Amino acid sequence: MSVLTRDEAQTRAQFLDVHRYTIALDLTTGDDTFDSRTVVHFTARAAGDTFVEIKPAGLRSVTLDGQPLDPAALTGNRLALTGLGAGEHELRVEADMRYSRTGEGMHRFTDPTDGETYVYTQLFLDDVQRVFAAFDQPDLKAVFELTVTAPDHWTVLGNGIAQQTGPRQWTLAPTPLISTYLVAVAAGPWHSVRTEHAGLPFGIHCRRSLATHLDADADELFDITRACYDRYHEKFDEPYPFDSYDQAFVPEFNAGAMENPGLVTFRDEYVYHSAVTDTERQTRAVVIAHEMAHMWFGDLVTLAWWDDIWLNESFAEYMGYQILTEATRFTDTWVDFGIGRKAWGYDADQRPSTHPVAPDPDAVPDTASALLNFDGISYAKGASALRQLVAWLGEKDFLAGINIHFARHKFGNATLADFIDSLGRATERDVHAWAAQWLRTTGVDTLTPEITGSATAWNLGVVRDGSRPHHIAVGAYDIDPVDPARLIERERFALDLPVPDSPGADADTGTGTGTGTGTRTGRRPALLVLNDSDLTYAKVRLDGPSWDTALCALSGIPDPLTRTVIWNAARDLVRDGGSDSPAHGGSDMPPATPGMTPAAYLGAARTHLPLETDLAIVQGVLAFAAGQITDRYLTPENRPAALATLTSVCRDLIRRTEDGNHPGLRLTAVRHFIDAATQPDTIQDWLHSGSVPGGPELDPDLRWRILTRLAVLGAVDAATIDAELDRDPSATGQEGAARCRAALPDPAAKAQAWASMFDSDDLSNYLFSATARGFWHPEQADLVQEYVPRYYPEAVALADRRGPAIADAAGRYAFPAYAIDAKSLRLGQECLDRTDMIPALRRKLADQLDDAHRALRVRTARPTG
Repeated sequence: MSVLTRDEAQTRAQFLDVHRYTIALDLTTGDDTFDSRTVVHFTARAAGDTFVEIKPAGLRSVTLDGQPLDPAALTGNRLALTGLGAGEHELRVEADMRYSRTGEGMHRFTDPTDGETYVYTQLFLDDVQRVFAAFDQPDLKAVFELTVTAPDHWTVLGNGIAQQTGPRQWTLAPTPLISTYLVAVAAGPWHSVRTEHAGLPFGIHCRRSLATHLDADADELFDITRACYDRYHEKFDEPYPFDSYDQAFVPEFNAGAMENPGLVTFRDEYVYHSAVTDTERQTRAVVIAHEMAHMWFGDLVTLAWWDDIWLNESFAEYMGYQILTEATRFTDTWVDFGIGRKAWGYDADQRPSTHPVAPDPDAVPDTASALLNFDGISYAKGASALRQLVAWLGEKDFLAGINIHFARHKFGNATLADFIDSLGRATERDVHAWAAQWLRTTGVDTLTPEITGSATAWNLGVVRDGSRPHHIAVGAYDIDPVDPARLIERERFALDLPVPDSPGADADTGTGTGTGTGTRTGRRPALLVLNDSDLTYAKVRLDGPSWDTALCALSGIPDPLTRTVIWNAARDLVRDGGSDSPAHGGSDMPPATPGMTPAAYLGAARTHLPLETDLAIVQGVLAFAAGQITDRYLTPENRPAALATLTSVCRDLIRRTEDGNHPGLRLTAVRHFIDAATQPDTIQDWLHSGSVPGGPELDPDLRWRILTRLAVLGAVDAATIDAELDRDPSATGQEGAARCRAALPDPAAKAQAWASMFDSDDLSNYLFSATARGFWHPEQADLVQEYVPRYYPEAVALADRRGPAIADAAGRYAFPAYAIDAKSLRLGQECLDRTDMIPALRRKLADQLDDAHRALRVRTARPTG
């Protein structure tokens, strides 16, 4: 299939003005395909040729201005429209379209719990052509009118208010001007909860089998939705631009959510059917706020081409966290962003595949390359850059610029240049220079303090390894004279880097080398933290005395955001400890300074996590300690001791939470204890009794988690897994069973799991991912060694057959991440160098191999801390 190039899109946008789509979908024609009939009204600005996209199972008929076209003329996904005269035209297309099992196009799912079937669309980035014929690019906006034929007991949802107009017939209200990728339909026997707010109908929807769980959280979901809606209307001058606001939690969804106007779709794991932590509830709330932000930035004003995807995602990412902090009970969202989400951006920015937040248009030549930029840079780094922009510019001017942007481009398309011009109209600051330094560059700056002084005065200098200006807070802390394990904030002061009045600094552009900050009274603080409050995007180093203090009193620092900055500094030192490549991606900066060993990081976790009060920090530190340090950065010989450290941390947290006052901490500790268990006895006892002593009782999530670990340890068999599936035959039960079967330390089980992933195309996207997650385990390295060389050619063939979504899953979950050795990495590099593969898989493999190279460097680095 042909991908759309930027040049082709620009040519077509200059040639066409698309007015209206009238689409009829019939979802009653069978289990494999549905009927799609499309009428497109458009104007050609001059005489000439163009094309329309469609990917049918069968193209039945095409007429242009009443004249039939030959369906056999379809080439790949393109149907040529030749000899168009200047003026208005009508295109009619009738086709049979195939349902998807990969989360692309029109996805179809049958719930194993009750046998009910659901379908929904996911048309991003260029998958509208899997559902109906379209001029599929974001800057050809149009009005969409849809009618849907569905089984009698189904409900149909869409971008506009849906009305049942007859037996099995549904009509959706026409949309305003929107892009093709934002059209949405969801149909099935939904369980719905409805209300009204600000004169608009609001609804939440899920599968019937999840009804009790949705009902239990309905008040919370609506409270979050209303609070965000109201807060956005306080900040934005433009009102919400659509006629309703539905949120549908749909099965086997590839992303977290999708910002379809009026019908946001979410992965239905957000309808919690097992116990979750408050941080996980906060994450769901952030996603709600994120998607609502898109109603303005992305839907009302849409990018012109995919090089500006950051205009959608960075903005929604920033606003999601900020709005939640301001408008809901979740007031510490930036702690979770800092300890979890931000690392996604830092990691992506230090790989060879890094790119600017706003890449050069020539770097995004087609839709296939655009899909690669939905990563930690476009989301986490971009949001961090916007947070820094607000800190530097001030929120008042920032919002004024945003509102200018909405007013100028509503129901249209805009570019980076348009956005910066709107900001520039609201401030006297040089936002164009800021954008050039922050949005058009790659890599992570590093800020290192240099502290000198005496008993009565001290001086701070900052070495800036990088080129961006930074507006930061600096925190100075002293040891509490009453409790040496606690720290007291002495002062927190603002600092601009480079320092404007220092030698070498340019106050107008924010560039230069100025670092001096002047003399401050009193003896030097016990702990000095750059980027306190985490307002900028940079690695932060601590000087020696500050590290000594932090390692003794980290859990006693009063502000969780300060603790987050220090934990991230420790994380960076571990990752950079064996680095022989620049920390500042794509530049000629010197290598990062070697620092903390993996064992030292685990030691800090052992000391401070049992005393930590912030749940997001506990979750973030344990995730890095388990997923990276224990499983990848340490050699197999050192792994058992690391697992013992993790289980000791978890035991302490379990003991500390016996009073029931910290259920989230306890649940987190129980989960990680299960995952780190090296002997089956304790978790087997929990499974047989149905409860952890003192709680919690084992819900389906914990039961499947224990069974997965027992499978890895060889302490269960296939019959036990089957019995658990009989107990929990739900979709998540099916996934749990697939994961457990793949985890069994048995050659036949591994062969069967491998064949189901790579020799057959029967697995849905979720069952493929579940199987892949169960396959590779460090404990089973010898057993699965033969599959490492098989992975690369078979993943390439699989991606070619099944497309980008499965390619992403194959690169993300089926990659042999625990094969950290030179031979395995050489195999991967040879595959990249010699093999033609689809871009989605190439990017995933390149990133995975770079991470594996880093792990190997960390393993072999000379200990320094």
